[in-house]
Amino acid sequence: MDKAPFDSYLREISDLIGSRLSRLIPEGWDVPDNLVQSMSYSLMAGGKRLRPLLVIAAAESLGASREAAVPVACAVEMVHTYSLIHDDLPAMDNDDYRRGKPTNHKVFGEAMAILAGDGLLTHAFHFAVEAARYGVPAEAVLAIVEELSRYGGPAGMVGGQAADMEGEQGLTDAAHLQYIHEHKTGDLIVFSVKAGGRVGAGDPVQLQALETYGRAIGLAFQIQDDILDLTGDETKLGKKTQSDVKQGKVTYPYFHGLEQSREEVARLTRVAKEAVTGGSIPDPLRLVQIADYLLQRDH
Repeated sequence: MDKAPFDSYLREISDLIGSRLSRLIPEGWDVPDNLVQSMSYSLMAGGKRLRPLLVIAAAESLGASREAAVPVACAVEMVHTYSLIHDDLPAMDNDDYRRGKPTNHKVFGEAMAILAGDGLLTHAFHFAVEAARYGVPAEAVLAIVEELSRYGGPAGMVGGQAADMEGEQGLTDAAHLQYIHEHKTGDLIVFSVKAGGRVGAGDPVQLQALETYGRAIGLAFQIQDDILDLTGDETKLGKKTQSDVKQGKVTYPYFHGLEQSREEVARLTRVAKEAVTGGSIPDPLRLVQIADYLLQRDH
């Protein structure tokens, strides 16, 4: 039987993840209402759900069930959302809007926004270990938890954010910018496809193919963000454009120009697709479609 069209697949995954995340706090837990509201406000604000999509697509590419991948997919979305809440704070990027809505600290105040981010980060690990209840072996769950802490922590996303903050104190060179892009944005994307691979019991060759795919689309995704910050439509992006320029932040187009930046996004997309269509991944269709989708996105 033919698979559903890609746009239908996107909606299915987004609806599935949204439904599970709406049941954020287990019954019986005593959590302050304003904290739950602040956490849920950003978590349910929409967005592409790219990282959960990659977890599920990678797991399904190796024959795993969608249900087994959902807990890990939700966990990575929680880590990503916490990073956005903190990234928007006045001490960091000082943004007023995210996904077309006022940022968390504008609605709930800075202190509660910080705590909401802390809550999402910590609660993500509760979600991740739930994969064991859906038949994912304990050894695979342990590897997923270890990699979530590594790719999301000081050697990964947090380290990239720190390098980004340092770069704002003075002119960042091209190598420094590459480091920021690979870690601040790319590492959670790499985690997502590898975690899906672990849910699908991937062997070392398959996990390496997924990692190569993730690194390529992760960097392409951030370069595309740099391009859209210069050329995008604010109504589609849900936030102000030219924000990097206004804050004096250097970007990929700053060093390489718009045309070369677009060429690099296309090249990285080819690298990603070749990594998963080389024969080790049994069913790479959705991963290929995601790569093409990201190449063509305008928001």
